[in-house]
Amino acid sequence: MARVLVLGAGLTGGACAALLRGAVCGRVVVWDKARGAGGRMSTSRSARGAACSADLGAQYVSPRAGRGSFFDELLSHGILKPLTAPIEGMVEKEDSCNYMAPQGISAVVKYYLKQSGADVFYEYHVTHISLRDGKWEISRKTGPPEFFDVVILTIPVPQILQLQGDIVNKSPEIGPSVVVHTTVTFGSEHLDSDPAEVQQLILSHLESIMPSLPKPASVKCQKWRYSQVTKSVPNCPGHMILHTQPLLICGGDGFTCSNFDGCIDSAMSLAEAVKSHL
Repeated sequence: MARVLVLGAGLTGGACAALLRGAVCGRVVVWDKARGAGGRMSTSRSARGAACSADLGAQYVSPRAGRGSFFDELLSHGILKPLTAPIEGMVEKEDSCNYMAPQGISAVVKYYLKQSGADVFYEYHVTHISLRDGKWEISRKTGPPEFFDVVILTIPVPQILQLQGDIVNKSPEIGPSVVVHTTVTFGSEHLDSDPAEVQQLILSHLESIMPSLPKPASVKCQKWRYSQVTKSVPNCPGHMILHTQPLLICGGDGFTCSNFDGCIDSAMSLAEAVKSHL
């Protein structure tokens, strides 16, 4: 009975775990260092009330030809619905359709995790991956190490490289939420700046373009250190095998392209590689 660990409870990890259901004779486990599912498809809730939420990462998804089955499934379960609101400055492609998640974009990832039947654990911060007697010994900041036959890494590539061990290094009383995204360039330039200073810089600019916007009841400044892939692995292989026996394999949008379809492509590539190995 194989033990398979999927490290990362984002879209790639969740979809990969779901695709492995029934294909693995054993147990699939998902770990994530965050407090909940989603990764860059997470939904943030206000400290003043959980009913007030906003998607700080991905806010809508756009299907690609040949990916209809994934979207049809999510639509039929009410996870997604067509996005009808206008997006200022967006260049619409002919016959394109965008979708949003009424319950928050993290609902997409949570759906796949539920479909996977996997055991999901949060606040599991992995620090070391070591080869021990033909298995992978996974150590984390707290708790004893655990052993797995297959490890699938779907966390951002910079985080993979930081691992130690044997790896080569809608109620009327609820007000609306407003999300302000900066450019990738702005984020890169201020990545290590004081968050309070960056927040004030953003708010000042927001006030200059929307002077009538009411003063917010609360503000959260989210720094995305790994927001988008600017340089993916050459030829977009979908996955990369780091060790054959026992299997250690990594994937995610860093191995395809940085969007919804890229995560699904990597999940499918990971699942097929693991299936052929088991």
